[in-house]
Amino acid sequence: MRRHHLFILYGLIVILFGILIFQKKDQFLSSEDQIVIESSEGERLQFRIPEAKVRIFDLPEKITFAEEAVPLKQVDVLERFEREIYVNAYWESNMILLMKRSAKYLPTIEKILRENGIPDDFKYLAMAESGLMNVVSPAGARGFWQFMPNTAKEYNLEVSNDVDERYHLEKSTLAACQYLKSAYARFGNWTSVAASYNMGITGLRKRKEEQKLENYYDLLLNEETSRYLFRILAFKEIFENPEKYGFELNSKDYYKLPLFRELKVNQSIPNLAQWALRYNSNYKELKIHNPWLRSSKLNVGKGRDYLIKLPVE
Repeated sequence: MRRHHLFILYGLIVILFGILIFQKKDQFLSSEDQIVIESSEGERLQFRIPEAKVRIFDLPEKITFAEEAVPLKQVDVLERFEREIYVNAYWESNMILLMKRSAKYLPTIEKILRENGIPDDFKYLAMAESGLMNVVSPAGARGFWQFMPNTAKEYNLEVSNDVDERYHLEKSTLAACQYLKSAYARFGNWTSVAASYNMGITGLRKRKEEQKLENYYDLLLNEETSRYLFRILAFKEIFENPEKYGFELNSKDYYKLPLFRELKVNQSIPNLAQWALRYNSNYKELKIHNPWLRSSKLNVGKGRDYLIKLPVE
C-alpha cells in the first residue's frame, strides 16, 4: 500500500512539472538537480528538476530621455543601459511593487510636471530617487523627491517638528519642478538637469569644466551619477514595455487611492488622534494619507492654513 501511494505521489509531481514545462517551455533547461523519494521500505525514486532559464532581452535600438537621444551606439553607453535593465528587470519583487504603487501617485506627479512645463520622463527620476516611497537617505534626504532640509526650505517647503512638506506629494513635486527649471536655465538640456539632480548643479558644472565637455554621456563621473540616468532610462523602458520584460499586470492588480475629502485647518490641533475621530476617521488613516504631519499634534502659525486629506466615508 505504501508503494502504491508512493507511485501516486511520484505521478502527481511528474504531471505538475510536465504542465509547468509545457507552459514555460522556452524558459527551462535540464539540470543535474534531483528530487529523491524514499519509502520506509528503502525504495528510491528520483527525477531531475528543470532549471529556470534566464532570458536575454532584445534592447531597443533607440531610446530618448525628455526627447533627447541616448547614444546607444557608444559601447560604454549601451553597457551601462543594459546593466540597469537587467538589474531592475530581474529584481522582480521590487519592480512589481513599484508598478502596483505607481497607479496611486503617478497621475498626480504627471499632472504637476505637465502644468510646470517639465518633461513627463522626470516621473521616472522620482522612481529612481525613492521608489515612490517616503524613504529617508543616510544623508537625511526625505520623501519622493529626496530633498535635504536646507534645499527644501530654499524651495519653500516647511520643515519643522510638526510639519515636513518633503513628505507632501503635491508640494514636494512642485518644489522639484522649480529645481528642475533652475537647472535647465543653467545647462540648457534635460539630460544634464537629471544628472544634476543627483550630484548638484555645482558638482556637475565643475566636472564639465574640468573635463572640458558638455555631454553627460562623455563625462567620467562618480559611480552613482554615472549610473543614475541609466537607472531612470531602465524604469522608462520597462514601464513602457512591461510584457517584453515579463511583467503582465491587469488593472485590478494596481493599488488605488481612496476618494478624499479635504479639510482646511487654520487653528492648532493639540491632539490629532481625537481630531481624526471627530471627523469619522482615525489616527492611522490620518497619518497614512498625510505623511507630512510628523507629530501627534499640529501647531498652526498666524496666517497659516493646511489642507488635511481624509478618506470619504
